[in-house]
Amino acid sequence: MTLRVLWGSPLPPVRSGVSDYAAELLPELARLARIRALRPPQWDGDLAAPGVELVGTDTSPCEGEITLLHLGNNPFHLWLLEHIENAPRVIVLHDLVLHHLLVEATLAKGDREGYRTRMVSAYGAAGEALARGRALGFEAMRDPFLFPVRAPFLAGAAAAVVHSKWAERQVVHEFPAMPVLRLAMPAHDPGPGIDRARIRRRLGVKDGELLVMHLGFLTPAKGLEAVLAAVSAATRMGSAVRLVLVGEGRAAEGVQQAARIGDRVSATGWVPYETFLSLPAAADLGVVLRSPSAGETSAAVVRFLACGTPVVVGGLHQFLEWPQSAVARVTPGPGRPAELARVLVRAFEELQSGDAARRRKAARTAYMAGGHRPRDVAQKLAGFLGGLAL
Repeated sequence: MTLRVLWGSPLPPVRSGVSDYAAELLPELARLARIRALRPPQWDGDLAAPGVELVGTDTSPCEGEITLLHLGNNPFHLWLLEHIENAPRVIVLHDLVLHHLLVEATLAKGDREGYRTRMVSAYGAAGEALARGRALGFEAMRDPFLFPVRAPFLAGAAAAVVHSKWAERQVVHEFPAMPVLRLAMPAHDPGPGIDRARIRRRLGVKDGELLVMHLGFLTPAKGLEAVLAAVSAATRMGSAVRLVLVGEGRAAEGVQQAARIGDRVSATGWVPYETFLSLPAAADLGVVLRSPSAGETSAAVVRFLACGTPVVVGGLHQFLEWPQSAVARVTPGPGRPAELARVLVRAFEELQSGDAARRRKAARTAYMAGGHRPRDVAQKLAGFLGGLAL
């Protein structure tokens, strides 16, 4: 019996990590199943996925078809809530904190009662108190992370898909009867033939410099102030460090000025998908310091590893699952800039001694061993969906 899937997610050219996810996974999944993909509202893209049929935004599932909804913590996923009652449905959680999505669906539209009702349903008296406080203008930055609000989005789903062991534990604890698939984050394999030296020259990196790279939309939560402080400190300690920020966001210019190390920092802005795949190979070290974490499994980490680039991450939750041979950790908190500076100095010393090749090999090994190639991910997902008792 052919597996049939109604896929709902942001799609390229929407500048979202989930749209990249779809671009890489859909063609492979279409080899194993009949796929119809919902057309996002006001979408004018061209989905290069042979075998995938694009259908209208409000299309309902056919008999025997599983709705596969990809939910994340930003407005790009808001339209998908129109399908949240489809049956049968499987929810792919790209974030474990969905409080921001709930706010967009309710309070952002003036629906205070809808927000209150869902908070009470999920958290009882505590949810009532939080909703009342928010109605009076009291809110704190970490409220969404303390109240992640998964229940309204997962209730009634046939199964859930997550991308880390930590996320799996959270969902299983909250929904013990629900089947949960832990799926590797898919990322295209750029292969061994990348001209790393050419990319470094294009970025203006000089011989002997340690190139540190940050991938993704630039927001304060990405820890840029800690990264800039660490680059500044490592430079003052004699390490030739250059930082390249790859991605959109108004934070880039501001953080450069604040750190007063503009000559050591550059920003590319948004880059096309084809360029984005190989760009991390130019770096000697990737940096991913998101805090607080919404429980996402960083696609940026997988991109770096696929290109054979070691990474330094914040030592929190799902980020602790990466092998330490390829992924260094820094402790979240006020000492983070100093700890990161020491990592940069050590990486610079390894670059000078020729020992950096060992970590590059470990990074590539972590990618290959993790099952991140889209074809492998698609096979595991298709097997899970086909095995559900629906």
